[in-house]
Amino acid sequence: MASTVINLRADEQRRALIDRAAQAAGKNRSEFMLDAACREATAVLLDRRLFQLDAKTYKQFTAALDKSPAANPRLRRLLASQPPWER
Repeated sequence: MASTVINLRADEQRRALIDRAAQAAGKNRSEFMLDAACREATAVLLDRRLFQLDAKTYKQFTAALDKSPAANPRLRRLLASQPPWER
């Protein structure tokens, strides 16, 4: 996987805090910050699972969920095939 540079600025107090925590975790600053940012990004995205709908849209949404899926012969064939790791 190719890497890319991410630049950000921090005051000395925050940098020192991050450096102490990174050292305590046995990581360098970049590893520590990337791990923390990825954990937070995942939490933010997972938190988006709650959404609100008005009554009409909710009814349409639940009807779509209750509806049988459309025929999909390619998917059926894929699900019926033996996985490569079991061959």
